[in-house]
Amino acid sequence: MSLIDYSSELNEEQCRAVLAPDGPVLVIAAAGTGKTRTLTYRVAHLVERGIDARRILLLTFTNRAAREMLERAAKLVGAAVGGLWGGTFHHMANRILRRHADRLGYGLDYTILDQDDSRKLVKAISEELDYAGKHFPKPDVLLSLFGYAASTGESLRLVAEERFKYHDEINPEQVIAVAEAYEERKRRLNGMDFDDMLLNVLRLFRQEPGICASYQEQFQHILVDEYQDTNYLQSEWVDLLASKNRNLFVVGDDFQSIYSWRGANFRNILSFPERYQGAKVFKLETNYRSVPEILNVANACIAGNPEQFQKTLRSVRENYKVPSVAVLRDGSAQARYIIEQIARLKRSGYKTSEMAVLYRSHFHAMELQMELTRERIPYVITSGARFFEQAHIKDVCAIVRLLRNPVDELSFLRILEFLPRVGRRSAAKIWESLGGRFDASEQALAAVRAKLPAPARESWQAIETVITEITRDPEGAGAEAYMEAFVDGFYDEYAVETFDNYNRRQEDIQELMNYASQFATPDDFLSEMALLSNLDAEDDHPADDGKGVIRLSTIHQAKGLEWKVIFILWLADGMFPSAKSLEVPGGVSEERRLFYVATTRAKDELFLCVPEVRRGRDGSTQFCITSRFVEEIPEKLVSRPYVGFI
Repeated sequence: MSLIDYSSELNEEQCRAVLAPDGPVLVIAAAGTGKTRTLTYRVAHLVERGIDARRILLLTFTNRAAREMLERAAKLVGAAVGGLWGGTFHHMANRILRRHADRLGYGLDYTILDQDDSRKLVKAISEELDYAGKHFPKPDVLLSLFGYAASTGESLRLVAEERFKYHDEINPEQVIAVAEAYEERKRRLNGMDFDDMLLNVLRLFRQEPGICASYQEQFQHILVDEYQDTNYLQSEWVDLLASKNRNLFVVGDDFQSIYSWRGANFRNILSFPERYQGAKVFKLETNYRSVPEILNVANACIAGNPEQFQKTLRSVRENYKVPSVAVLRDGSAQARYIIEQIARLKRSGYKTSEMAVLYRSHFHAMELQMELTRERIPYVITSGARFFEQAHIKDVCAIVRLLRNPVDELSFLRILEFLPRVGRRSAAKIWESLGGRFDASEQALAAVRAKLPAPARESWQAIETVITEITRDPEGAGAEAYMEAFVDGFYDEYAVETFDNYNRRQEDIQELMNYASQFATPDDFLSEMALLSNLDAEDDHPADDGKGVIRLSTIHQAKGLEWKVIFILWLADGMFPSAKSLEVPGGVSEERRLFYVATTRAKDELFLCVPEVRRGRDGSTQFCITSRFVEEIPEKLVSRPYVGFI
C-alpha cells in the first residue's frame, strides 16, 4: 500500500505524469507548473513500487537540483532512495569513466582539468607552435570553440570559419592544429577537460558494446531534468543508455529553450515522440506563480512560434491587473519611468528586493544604471559587473583618458598590456623611461616602440596609427571618434582574439560609443564617467532602506528565478529581438522564447518598456520599431499608461 497520497499532494496533471506506466514519457512542464515536484514524486513512486534505487539514474544540469530532488524524495520514502545515481551529466560521466577510462587509453587515475589548467595548456601549445601574438585567438576563445564543436557535433573547422569569417588574419587551420596538439597533450598528461568527459563516455559506449550493455541493463529507469537544454552529446548518451529498457522519463519545456548559443538543441525535446514511438506525452499547464493577466500575455506571445508543443498556461491565482506597455521617448526616459514606478511600488508596500529589471543584452541597462546611481537607488547586477566597470568598456575608454591626460599612468599601462609579451612590470618600466608622461608626440611613440619586445611591435604600430589619426585634430573630435578609431584600428581584432563572448562585448562597445556621442567634448564624457564611478564608490548600497536592493539581470541568467514585479527593457525590433537574431534561421523563434521566459518570471506586475528613439553616433535620431513581441499581444490584454513619455 502506498505511503503517499498522490491525488491529494499533486494536481491532476502532475499526478497523471508521476503515475504513468513504464516506457518513454515526455513531460512538457510549462513555467511555474511544478517541474521539480513532478520529478521528485516520480522518483518516490518508482522506489515505492520496489525499483532498486541503484537501478535509477537521475540526470540534471546542476548538483543543487539533483540534491534538492533527492532530499525531497528521501522525505517521502525514506532511506530507500539511497544508492540512486543522481547528479549532473558531468558527475555521472566521471563516475563511469573512473571504472572504465583504461578502455580508452587513459589511466583510471586521470586528472580532471579545470578551466585554468586548460587555459595554461592551450597557451603553452600556441606559443610552442609560434602562433601566440600573431593575430591568434587567446586560450579562452579557443576553448570555447573546442567546446561548442564537441557539444554540437559540428566540425571544428566549420565552427572556426563561422566565428572568424570577418577576420581574415585568423587562420582556422592553425586553430585546428592547436586543437590536435591539445588532445595529444591531454592524453600524455592523463587528463580530461569537462568536454572530454561527456565525449569520452559516448566513445566508451560506442567502442565497448559490452560495457554499454551493462549500464543499459543496470539503469532500468532514467530521468532527465531540463531536457530542452540538452546538447548533441547529452542526447546521444541518454538515447544509448535508454535503448534497452526504454524507461526514459524526461521533463522540460520547449518554450524555455534559450541556450542554442552554447550548444543546446531544442529539437531534442521536439523530436522525442518520433524517436520514442509510443511515448506518452503529458502537459503541465497549471501555473502557481503568476496572476492570470501575466499568463495571458505570455500565452499570446509564445503562440507566434510555429514549431512547438502548443500549451496554454492557466493560473490558480485570482485576477489582479493587466501588464503595462509604456511607450517612452528614449533610453533616458525609460530609466526615469522605471525609477518613478519603483517609488510608487514601494509606497504601495513592495520591497525593492521583490523587483527585477530584465533585458536582452547587458548594454540595454546602461542608462538605467546611471540613473539609479544618480538617485542613490541601490541595485545589484546578476549578469556581471556594472556597465562601466566591465573590462572591455574600460579598455576602450582608456584611449580617451590617456589622450586627454598625458600623465594617466593607469590608462597607459592598460593599453600597453594589450600587446603580446608585455606584462604589467615591463609596461611600468616603459612608463618610467618616458618620465611619467605620454604626450602622443612622434618622439614619444618612437620611444615606446624602441622599448617593446619584437612580438609586440606589430600591434603597437596599429595603435600608433590610431593615435596619430586622433591627434591630428584632438579638439575637433568627440569621445566617440577617439573610441571608434581605436576599435576599428586595433581593438576589434584584439577583442575577437581575446573574448569568448566577443559578440556581446562588441554590442556593448557600439552602445558606449552611441552614448558618448551626446557629449560635446571628450572631457565632458570623462567627467560624467568619473562622477558616476565616484558615486558608486561612496557606498555599496546607498540609501538602502533595509528592504533589499533591486536586481538587474539578463534574461538568460534570470531563468528559473521569480520576482513579484518585472520590468523588461528596450522592446524594439533590433534590440529585443536582437538585430543578429533577425538575420539567422530560427533566431526570432528563440528570441520569442526568451521573451516568454522574461514575462513568466513575474508574479504580480509586469512592465513592458518600449522606447521610441535611439540616438545615433552622429547625433541623429533613429526611430525604433516596436518589438514584434509587443505588437503580437492583443490590446485588451495590456494597458498603456504612458505614450511618448519624456
